[in-house]
Amino acid sequence: MHPSETARSGAAHEQAKWLKGCGIFLCSLVAFACLDALAKDLVGRYSAPLVNLARYSVIIVLAWGIMWLKRVPVAIPPPERKLLLYRGVMLGSVGICFMPALQYLPLAEATALYFLSPLIVVLLAPLVLREKVELKQYAAVLLGMFGMLLIVNPGGEISLLGSLLMLVAATGYATVQLLTRKLAHRVQSEQMFAYSALICWLLGLVVLLFWWPDVWPGPRDAIEMLLMGLSGGLGQLLLIYAFKSVPASTLAPLNYFQLVLAVIFGELFFAQSPSLLSLTGIALIAVAGLSLTLPMLVAYFRAKGA
Repeated sequence: MHPSETARSGAAHEQAKWLKGCGIFLCSLVAFACLDALAKDLVGRYSAPLVNLARYSVIIVLAWGIMWLKRVPVAIPPPERKLLLYRGVMLGSVGICFMPALQYLPLAEATALYFLSPLIVVLLAPLVLREKVELKQYAAVLLGMFGMLLIVNPGGEISLLGSLLMLVAATGYATVQLLTRKLAHRVQSEQMFAYSALICWLLGLVVLLFWWPDVWPGPRDAIEMLLMGLSGGLGQLLLIYAFKSVPASTLAPLNYFQLVLAVIFGELFFAQSPSLLSLTGIALIAVAGLSLTLPMLVAYFRAKGA
């Protein structure tokens, strides 16, 4: 084969791989948006701790089933085990705060506040990873925080308690992302998935014991809880496979597609239209996040073209 044909074939293969990774990633975002919508519906009828535990009861079976099918080792060295414990605890705190926050917040606004997590990563990265943060990154954080204030709008219709819970969840998820970076090449993806699911389930069980529900689901709602858990598990699996095909930095800008889905699902299923002020805040958070992630995508394509 002629060298030019080989180069074209290689470029076509890389493009196909990138498109496949993006497609898988977008499917994972749809799964996560379905998870949020189903959870929003369920917490309207059942206690948030019950909904959270139901979610992780499905995910833990899925995660450890994959470990068994793939014959992935269960044993993990002590240093990595400690980091996995921290990661699992932080992810568990996300679920514990996220579910009750949905009881107080419209879906679009809740998702937007949760999407502050990439901006919180910028604030925590120098402390956790010793990464250098530039002035323009801090400017993006300030823009995103201003968007958050427009959504919360003290004195407005948005619940301050729900907003606070969602901000705690966003901070927890930001910490999870930082710990995931630390563990990325030290443990297998399946191990990270399974151990996190186990810790989240145990934490959810403890919370449920303290806030025992008065109402339990019937067959129809039990199926809805099962679908919610499957949506979350499928989303996490698709995310892992997407990151195996394409670098995380190139997929990051696509995350904000989930914000669009949240606005659409909120309108379709809950008749919740964000106010103009909330829409402005959502847009500012998206712009702030994209200002951090789009440069990484541009740099990726420049490097590929070099």
